Amino acid sequence: MSRIVMKFGGTSVANVERIRNVAQHVKREVEAGHEVAVVVSAMAGATNQLVAWTREASPMHDAREYDAIVSSGEQVTAGLLAIALQAIGVPARSFQGWQIPLRTDGAHGSARIASIEGDALISRMTDGQVPVIAGFQGIAPDNRIATLGRGGSDTSAVAVAAAVGADRCDIYTDVDGVYTTDPRIVPQARRLDRIAFEEMLEMASLGAKVLQVRSVEMAMVHKVRVFVRSSFDAPDAPQTGPGGLPPGTLICDEDEIVEQQVVTGIAYTKDEAQITLRRVEDRPGVAAGVFGPLAEASINVDMIVQNISEDGKTTDITFTLPTSDQARAIEILNAKKAEIGFAGLNTQADACKVSVIGIGMRSHAGVAAQAFQALAQRGVNIRAITTSEIKISVLIDSAYAELAVRTLHSLYGLDKA
Repeated sequence: MSRIVMKFGGTSVANVERIRNVAQHVKREVEAGHEVAVVVSAMAGATNQLVAWTREASPMHDAREYDAIVSSGEQVTAGLLAIALQAIGVPARSFQGWQIPLRTDGAHGSARIASIEGDALISRMTDGQVPVIAGFQGIAPDNRIATLGRGGSDTSAVAVAAAVGADRCDIYTDVDGVYTTDPRIVPQARRLDRIAFEEMLEMASLGAKVLQVRSVEMAMVHKVRVFVRSSFDAPDAPQTGPGGLPPGTLICDEDEIVEQQVVTGIAYTKDEAQITLRRVEDRPGVAAGVFGPLAEASINVDMIVQNISEDGKTTDITFTLPTSDQARAIEILNAKKAEIGFAGLNTQADACKVSVIGIGMRSHAGVAAQAFQALAQRGVNIRAITTSEIKISVLIDSAYAELAVRTLHSLYGLDKA
C-alpha cells in the first residue's frame, strides 16, 4: 500500500459529469489499497469569471478581498467532489487551505507557501477517509485567505504530497503526459516515460504548459515524484505501463532514469521582445542600473548579451523580456536614461525563444554546434544565444519558430519511436 496525492485541473472538473468521472478515478486508487488525498482546481473558466467580476466591481480593489473571491472556485469544486465520492461509497470530506493549515506569506494574489502541516491529513487518510483539498489557497499571516497565483493548485498538490510523505503526486490534466515537444507542431513528438526534475523545470519555464514552474521547483526541492497523466482516460483502463506505472510521464530524480538521452526535449515560447541599449558607459554598476529598476517593476528579464566596444569605453546591452512588458520597460529605461548613460535604445518584437534541453548534454560535446549548423542550413538567423549545463536557447524571428522546432526535434533523433 502506498500514499498518493491526486490533483485534478480545471478541465478535469469542468462540470458535474466530469467531477463524477474524477470520483471514479479516486475510487479506483482507494480500492487498490492506497491512502489517497485529492487536490482540485476550480471548474474551467470559473476563476476567470470571478476575476472579471472583481475588476468590474472596482479596478482598484483590495487584494485581500480579491483572494476571498477568487479562492471560492476551488472551494466549490472540493465540496462537489466530496459529495460525489460519498455518493459512490468512498468516505470523503472537503478541506479549505486554512483548515489544513497551509500557511503562506502576506503577498495576497501571488503568495508563496511558508509551511504546511500534514498531521490532520495523515490521520484522515490512515482512517480510510479521502481529504479533498481546495488548491490554490492558504492562510496569510494576517489570518486572511491568500491565493498562490494562477496555476497554484499544482503547487498546492506538491506541497500536500511533501507534507504527508506521499510516494507520488499524480497530476491529472487534459494531456496524457510530457512530450518531447508540442505535438501540434511536430506530430511525431513522443510522450516521455520519465523526465528528470531539472529537465522538467527548464521545459516548464521555457514554454511547456503541462506544469506550473513553482510546482516543479517544489517537487525538486522536496524530492516529490510527480506523475503527469490524463483524467480523460477511462477510470477502469489498464494501470500498468513501462516500469509498472500507468500511462503518463514520471518526473523524478535523474538517478531513476537508467538510460539518459543527450537531448530530452525542445521547448519554445513566443511573444518575446528584444531591447538593446547602445553605447552604455562601461563602468562598475551599470548593469545594476539597467536591471534593478526593471526588477522593482516585476519585469522578468531573460536572455542578456553584452558587447564591449573596440576602445573598451562603451558597451551594448541586449536582453529579452515578454512582449507584454515591452512598453513598460521602455518607459522605465527612458526615465533612467541620464542615470544609466546610454546613447540610444532599439527594440524589436515578434521574437521567439527555442530551447534544446537534456541532462545528457553535461557529458556530450558539440550539441550546440549541431543546432547552430542545422538552423543555418534552414536559413534561420539567430539573434541571441544563452546556454547552461542542460540547456541551449536561441532567439529567432517568430516566423521561423515552427521550422526551428521541427528541425531541432529531428536533428537530435526525437522523431524516432
